[in-house]
Amino acid sequence: MAKSEAAAVKDPATKGKLKMIILIVVGLLLAIGVSVGATWYFMHSAQSKPVPVAEAAPVGKQPAVFEPMAPAFVANYTQNGRQRYMQVSITLMGRNQADLEALRVHMPLIRNNLVMLFSGQNFDTLATPVGQEMLRQKATASVQEVAQKELGKVVIEQLLFTNFVLQ
Repeated sequence: MAKSEAAAVKDPATKGKLKMIILIVVGLLLAIGVSVGATWYFMHSAQSKPVPVAEAAPVGKQPAVFEPMAPAFVANYTQNGRQRYMQVSITLMGRNQADLEALRVHMPLIRNNLVMLFSGQNFDTLATPVGQEMLRQKATASVQEVAQKELGKVVIEQLLFTNFVLQ
């Protein structure tokens, strides 16, 4: 009998602790369930509603569209009786993909003008960063001139040298 009286004495204290543990576990499970359910609800409700896309005139600048010109340009020229070579990889930067597609029809004319421009350069000038930037600006103007003449608008915002090798 002593054992059952001792168990009866411990039982109310253990019942209180056991109830506290059960309440904490149930509270944690409830909190986890609510957070998972809320996350699932908000994720699925965001996916089911299509985001309206404004088709009106864009405010500000449109994102840049880059069009690489392949293959790279290789031009040769003579400097002080010595044969020199230049290889230039070019990427065109515009703001409208449709205009770049329209300009692609005139790529033979653009490539011809650029080869002629590159062949007429001086090695000493091209060896400096200022000379390379001047050449880039001349090449940009050349492409913009063809675009203006053939399409009636300047399609290319910039012409970028992505690789520039002198030998």
